Amino acid sequence: MASIALFSDTQPWKDLKQAYVEDIKKTYLCDLLSDDKRCQSMLVDLDDILLDYSRQQATPETIQKLFQLAKAASLKEKINCMYSREHINSTENRLVLYVALHASRDAIIQSDGKHVLEVWKVVDKIQEFFKRVHNGSWIGTTRKALKDVVAIGIGGSFLGPLFVHTALQTGRLANVDLIDVARNITGLNLETTLVVVVSKTFTTIETMLNARTLREWVSSALGAIGVLSLPLQYGFSVIKKFLKGPSSIDQHFYSQPFERNIPVLQGLLSIWNVSFLGYLARGILPYSQALDKVCPTHSTGNMESNGKGVSIDGVPIPFEAGEIDFAELGTNGQHNFYQLIHQGRVIPCDFIGVVKSQQPVFLKGEVVSNHDELMSNYFTQPDALAYRKIANQLQKENVSLHLIPHKTFNGNRHSLSLLLPSLNAYNIGQVYANYFIGPDFLALYVTQLMAIYEHKIVVEGFIWGINSFDQWGVEPGKHTLVSHICCGFGKGPGDRVLCGEGCGCGQYDLVVA
Repeated sequence: MASIALFSDTQPWKDLKQAYVEDIKKTYLCDLLSDDKRCQSMLVDLDDILLDYSRQQATPETIQKLFQLAKAASLKEKINCMYSREHINSTENRLVLYVALHASRDAIIQSDGKHVLEVWKVVDKIQEFFKRVHNGSWIGTTRKALKDVVAIGIGGSFLGPLFVHTALQTGRLANVDLIDVARNITGLNLETTLVVVVSKTFTTIETMLNARTLREWVSSALGAIGVLSLPLQYGFSVIKKFLKGPSSIDQHFYSQPFERNIPVLQGLLSIWNVSFLGYLARGILPYSQALDKVCPTHSTGNMESNGKGVSIDGVPIPFEAGEIDFAELGTNGQHNFYQLIHQGRVIPCDFIGVVKSQQPVFLKGEVVSNHDELMSNYFTQPDALAYRKIANQLQKENVSLHLIPHKTFNGNRHSLSLLLPSLNAYNIGQVYANYFIGPDFLALYVTQLMAIYEHKIVVEGFIWGINSFDQWGVEPGKHTLVSHICCGFGKGPGDRVLCGEGCGCGQYDLVVA
């Protein structure tokens, strides 16, 4: 399938950019939200997960134009190519197999007629390892049973497993700063501590430096994938839930028409906000403490995948692509950066809420529960951003004239809302982020949530015409410049050092300190 070098040259893009954007900018969300038929058409339900995008600065006509944009970009064909295991990561000549990681045991994952991934063989090995650690037959070098776990990784290899932790006093180590190392091993007995190194390639500089550091402290056991440390905490049945949750989203993404396809809708709306309306940042605002790691996990995946300046064919792109993500939990964010999003810059926001509390608390004498108070904020904030509060309204409230400019809210600040049904239906009582939650449902809905955002990133990349699956921008600072600088460490002031020791540039550096 031929790719489009500059998708911004296509007619659907021009129709939106040149003739439509200015008209839509003249609309007000308060008027759009008064159209019940429009609002109802912008609700999508999937396994009791509800997407509401009625507070986007878009009309039904906008959505149809975005679907035309997706068609011109061959979005469906590109999705099919990914599911057909074609080498769509052309810059690295690699398959894109993250969907295969969620597949059922009997699934056949083939490319070029060959079975390319045997996920469940790896899962079975993890299960066997888990059993041996828990029954005490996997022991440390001093013949003692292992009680604590330290997992080493960085980026996705760190943030993914960090969703659930602490049941075995599990440490999570990403920073090469020795302060982070010290904090994670303080109080641990080196004779009964298992170190798990989480990496896809075992070449990541920070990860391997931390692994060597910990090797000096304790005998270590190496694991190949991020899921390894989780069954040590929650039991292996939970890992099956972690695989099952994304699989349902994979099927939804592949089979549903764009009108009912949550990742496609989210991806198209992000493109609309970034490339057409010019809003380059986005807030991710979960109203659940258990979802605090959704924020850094998604922002890492999004900005690392789509932070590109050239098309997949290597042509510089003349439009804005990629989003700047930032996030904070619920009411904490309201006392952090909500001032900016209400009265400063226009920043589209994703609000994420949970219907049923992990640990409902009803205090005597209180009108509502803690969770109801939290969710009141979840439902109120999108409307507060959307609707205006202007001078004549403030005058009716007897606001002093000199304060009216300061208390004016111009509104028209758009958002979308995702509502999850629960995170703790099975009430197993494991500890996560200081809440008692059932990890079975946490596994199901949190991994579904992350799979939605994972596919959203792919949709954006396919339409922008960039390669979401490589990350060359991560390399320069780590490999070239760091090697260059590290050549001089350990030398005396005034010494001239051949940089060829590390990076091969052949230049001489003067060590100044």
